[in-house]
Amino acid sequence: MQEITKIIHSLPVDPLTGSISTPVYQTATFVQDAPGEHRGFDYARSNNPTRQVLENLIAQLEHGQRGLAFASGLAAIDCVLKLLGAGDEIVAVDDIYGGSFRLFTHVYEKFGVKITYTDTTDAQNVLKALSPRTRLVWLESPTNPTLKVSDIEAIARYTHAAGALLVVDNTFCSPAIQTPLTLGADIVIHSATKYLAGHSDVIAGLLAIRDRELGDRLKFIQNASGGILGPWDSWLTIRGIETLPLRIEAHSRNALAVAQALQAHEAVAEVFYPGLPTHKNHDVATRQQRHFGGVVSFRLKEDSIEAARAFATATSLFKLAESLGGVKSLVCHPATMTHKSIPAEKRHASGVSDSLIRLSCGIEGAQDLVQDVLQALSVCLEPAATDC
Repeated sequence: MQEITKIIHSLPVDPLTGSISTPVYQTATFVQDAPGEHRGFDYARSNNPTRQVLENLIAQLEHGQRGLAFASGLAAIDCVLKLLGAGDEIVAVDDIYGGSFRLFTHVYEKFGVKITYTDTTDAQNVLKALSPRTRLVWLESPTNPTLKVSDIEAIARYTHAAGALLVVDNTFCSPAIQTPLTLGADIVIHSATKYLAGHSDVIAGLLAIRDRELGDRLKFIQNASGGILGPWDSWLTIRGIETLPLRIEAHSRNALAVAQALQAHEAVAEVFYPGLPTHKNHDVATRQQRHFGGVVSFRLKEDSIEAARAFATATSLFKLAESLGGVKSLVCHPATMTHKSIPAEKRHASGVSDSLIRLSCGIEGAQDLVQDVLQALSVCLEPAATDC
């Protein structure tokens, strides 16, 4: 069965009314038949019918045993981190999302959790970083924003041999591109704000868990902590997922065209996109991904914040904003936006240079996006534009 068919027909018809669209159950509580006797729902923090449809959907798409929906991607990450205790260790990808770094460093390290960062594009680096106290190995593949790709299957073997769990942030791909649980991961994280919801109109986070018992533990934490996704935002995310495979094809097609145009331009020093044969881990991406995604990053030859600022303010179709994965194209300067909370020395060491630009290619016409990028680069080459 094709992916689009599977997604559309995995959403149940409402058993009460026959509604073909998932109803929004906008309620805080549920009437019980007798004390302690209810119909699967007692209080909306614990469960909600609309949210349950979304949670079942992400579990099915990621080939997991359980799905959980949260008020944001970081709330989902926080739930996973609550599995840990003082003295536990995480081995994490070096080019990590700024929000994850902030949560790791400024919240969990003070509780005695140790984080070791390493370049996970070489699975041997992960093997060397593992210790008897490692409880989680934390991947993003591709990473945000330099699009490093890690061999999930190889790292899963090393992780499990060490008695740890493998967590993969699958935000940049979505299950329309890769399914890490089938490659050996234990937990998959999504900022559903991005490709899953897909319209830049909702903040949401999702977990998909391979093992039922682990899923039950995380469900307990979700209920105890309370960072759940509301019914309306759950409905918006479901609505977005229905068109996910169609959008992913357009995102990926546009991103490849933009990456190829950037690679040929004299003002560009380096392009980061797994779909290019020159990408360090192109072969791994080809093996474990069905498409190469909609995000392209690149570094200007004039490696300065001023050069990046000049480009980012010269685009027309690419709007300057945080986030990614929506139908409209966005441009971001990580060093002063998404990754500002990471110290400059660590940013540079992981490849996030001062001139690095991240493009989220939407579903507009590919040639229109290419022309917008080229005209913004031409601004950088004008004699008066000394910043570039």
